[in-house]
Amino acid sequence: MNQEIHSADLKPGVSVRRRFDIDDSRTITHMGSDLAVYSTPSMVHDVELTCHELLEPYLKDGTSTVGTRVEIDHMAPTPAGSWVEICAEVVEIDGRRVTMEAVVTDPVEQVGRCRHNRFIVDSAKTAERLAAKKNKIEKTA
Repeated sequence: MNQEIHSADLKPGVSVRRRFDIDDSRTITHMGSDLAVYSTPSMVHDVELTCHELLEPYLKDGTSTVGTRVEIDHMAPTPAGSWVEICAEVVEIDGRRVTMEAVVTDPVEQVGRCRHNRFIVDSAKTAERLAAKKNKIEKTA
């Protein structure tokens, strides 16, 4: 493990659980209010947020993580007004790439599963690259 980017305590098996209320902002609307259910984009967002928060305490100062891959199965609907719990676990660390698996459940059943990769980045270098890209975009406009 690279001690420059994360603590030695970050290893496979580290996990976290997080609960999300399914309010209107997390539901689909195209089928009407009677059929408002947890949306797949919201599930992706909530899994990414949970995984980011799982890694954050283990990162060295000046580093953060960015998502690089999401493989998700949304297997059952969860109605508005309910909640989901996401349990995410680190399954592999390869240099700066961390792979996690997550299970999403509502009060009745498993509604999703996900495999998610995050990459540990140097925040200052990322800011420099982003500034350079913004500058190139401005020049093309």
